[in-house]
Amino acid sequence: MLTHLCRSAYLLSPMLLVAILSACKMGPDYVRPETPKADAWRVPTSTAESIANLAWWDLLKDKELQELIRIALTENQDVRTAVASVQQYRAQLVMTRWDLAPALFYGGTAFLYHTSGGDATTIPGGGGAIVLPGTAGGDSTTFSNTIGFGSLKWEIDLWGRLRRAVESSEAQVFAQEENQRAVILSLVGSVGEAYFSLRSLDLQVEITKRTLKSWEESVRLSQLRYKQGYIPKLDLDQFEAERAGTAAKLADLEKQVVQTENRLSALLGRKPSSISRGLPLTEQPMPPEVPAGLPSELLQRRPDLLQVEHTLASATAGIGMAQAMRFPQFALSGALAGANANLDGNSLGPLFIQNISANLAGPLLNATALGYQVTVNETKAQQAALQYEKAVVNALREVEDALIAVQKTREQREALEQQVTALRSAFHFAEQRYQGGRSSYLDMLTSQRSLFESELAVARTLQAQLVSIVQLYTALGGGWSVTDHPENNLPDPRSGSHLQPSAVPVDERQH
Repeated sequence: MLTHLCRSAYLLSPMLLVAILSACKMGPDYVRPETPKADAWRVPTSTAESIANLAWWDLLKDKELQELIRIALTENQDVRTAVASVQQYRAQLVMTRWDLAPALFYGGTAFLYHTSGGDATTIPGGGGAIVLPGTAGGDSTTFSNTIGFGSLKWEIDLWGRLRRAVESSEAQVFAQEENQRAVILSLVGSVGEAYFSLRSLDLQVEITKRTLKSWEESVRLSQLRYKQGYIPKLDLDQFEAERAGTAAKLADLEKQVVQTENRLSALLGRKPSSISRGLPLTEQPMPPEVPAGLPSELLQRRPDLLQVEHTLASATAGIGMAQAMRFPQFALSGALAGANANLDGNSLGPLFIQNISANLAGPLLNATALGYQVTVNETKAQQAALQYEKAVVNALREVEDALIAVQKTREQREALEQQVTALRSAFHFAEQRYQGGRSSYLDMLTSQRSLFESELAVARTLQAQLVSIVQLYTALGGGWSVTDHPENNLPDPRSGSHLQPSAVPVDERQH
């Protein structure tokens, strides 16, 4: 009994040693680096739940805009490229994981050799020549052989090189998934901004046409009064100059409308064409509050930050891969083959061959070069860490910029609307005074010109306010929840992944 136990322990000890060594992994484990701390935003904001928790269709409620976004998410080439990239890296991950498993090979061969005459014949072979003896009377000789074989090779991951490669590949997959989310979020924001720009231009065209019609009427009346001798030629020239200037402004705005439609068409992944409109700019729903949440939420929400962090995790795993390459690689291999030879119809019987071997190979003359490869990978990880820190700082800046833009564009719009109200009243009185001959044409020209510019400024500021909300939504990382919208049949950008990147911290995914 004791002898049997000792023999079992002897047989199991190498396997136990391999299992223990296989648990080792060279190189550092990924740990999220320290980033600039921000407990609160510089611009005061509401303490309600962050606007980023809304899905885009809950924020952008114009039905036509929603339809444009759906088309873009389905047909835009950047989104489709990002999807293909995710599929590529997932396939690469599967290939990398298979390196941990034994590699199996198989093959077979068969040949027939026929000779005439009585002399001895030599058949060359890979494992040595086969000599067929001569036969009396010059008879022919026939020799045939069939061989089948299978082999196995398995690298024992003693130092964790293969497992670090899997970690690096997984991090690259997660980075591509976050890149896909970043492309989608950016596209939603770009379509929203372009649409609001288009509706703003539509409003400015409407204002300009109305103003141009007013100037044309002023020119018509001035021509009559000039012919009657009530006003000098200078007054008529000024009115005609204002009409011409307004007509030039209209032409420029109409050009911008077509160009913006072309830009929107490109975002939709289509050739330039007209764009359907929904609500006018002045009727676009605008949230009364735009809470931003906590700054710390950015690290788990913004896809571009998560993408850079996954890139850092991949670079960290690369350090372990380079360190493991400096140590010997241990592999097991084996082969099993069978052959069946036949000489002149007489079977020589089956032949079986089997072997098992262990191989140990390590660097010698290139050990120094592999040491520098470790240094190269370490510096890559340092660069990735600095890029992550830079991305965090830039993300905080973008949110702060968007917050102040939301606040100040609202104040600016309110002030401009008051200005428009005052200028309309001023223009009304100036027109009455001019028609009654109690003031010069300059008062009327100045008030109408100021009213025109102020109305255009209100349209531009209203657009800027809507765009600032979209930019804040994008800067905060946005929200995505397909299941919350029953009418939306778009694929979730995280579908097919066994993990949800935005919900799982990077350092937790690596273990």
